[in-house]
Amino acid sequence: MDRREFLKRSVVTPGTIGASIAAAGKRDPIRCGLLGINHPHGLDLLRVLRRSNEYEVVGICEPDPEVRAQFERQVRADRMRWLSQDELLGDETVRMVAIESDVARLLGLGQTAIEANKHIHLDKPAGMSLPQFNSLLDEAKRRNLTVQMGYMFRYNPGFDLIRRAANEHWLGDVYYIHGSMCTDYGSEQRQRIASYPGGIMFVLGCHLIDMIVLLLGTPLKVTSFLRHDADVDDGVIDNTLAVLEYANAMAVVETAVMEPQPFPARRFKICGTEGSITLEPLEPPIARLSLRTPTQEFKAGTQELRLKSIPRHVRDLEDLAGCIRGEDDFTYSKEHDLSVQKTLLKACGVKA
Repeated sequence: MDRREFLKRSVVTPGTIGASIAAAGKRDPIRCGLLGINHPHGLDLLRVLRRSNEYEVVGICEPDPEVRAQFERQVRADRMRWLSQDELLGDETVRMVAIESDVARLLGLGQTAIEANKHIHLDKPAGMSLPQFNSLLDEAKRRNLTVQMGYMFRYNPGFDLIRRAANEHWLGDVYYIHGSMCTDYGSEQRQRIASYPGGIMFVLGCHLIDMIVLLLGTPLKVTSFLRHDADVDDGVIDNTLAVLEYANAMAVVETAVMEPQPFPARRFKICGTEGSITLEPLEPPIARLSLRTPTQEFKAGTQELRLKSIPRHVRDLEDLAGCIRGEDDFTYSKEHDLSVQKTLLKACGVKA
């Protein structure tokens, strides 16, 4: 599949999701569970699963007793069954398992779920070992199982607009992308990323790199700047930038942990010879579209588009349900996910 066709398929439209939901409504919900719970997205994903008509959550398995004791007290995990690993993975009626542990355990737990013949939602980033991730994807393919990565911007209406613009060539030849995704961490959160290669680039830069690789492919060269600049003596890599070079384009990714009120300032800008799109903020997405010539839908010049606000994880879990039922083909290939992870590791200073 060439990149234009890949971009076309990767735009998840409300219509296609609605068709899957309509078909799914005639059937029993997909039984699922969580393996691991202490990923930053874990409780949010659990909340969406519990509210969805497409899934029935049978329970949570947290193999680490200390983590389980901590999260048993969390309100959003209240009234949930806590299962052993054998109870969750040995239940043949459970078809999907969301891997929501800390990053260090994601691949090991994910491999265990695949070997138990479960489709998985694997939260991001895909661990720290490219060979281990490759092995997991190979085993999933051998067993005809879906591995969905937890990159929520794949299902963000703002990025749907960008992918549509690229697919329909509104922007001409793309020559530059700039993504900024910063946060504001306290001491406990800083320590959580201290052991990760690239620090905050590994944790947040992965979302932007996923979109850049989708739009431009695998870069020819990656140069990173990984710094500790906060006035805190903890050595955490907290101020980062990566430059991804292509034959006729380049992309810049920046992320840091010291920005006050960071969410309204998160942005993604794509520039081409015929136009540009800037998303700011990313959630809920507001787009500024500038075009040299009009399209059938948009005028020449600059216009602001307030796009639909959809909570994180809703559309990705709906899409996954359609794939599990065999109603849809899964868009994101093993090759794409490996390219994203390889590019991310390079941006974090790891040879890959």
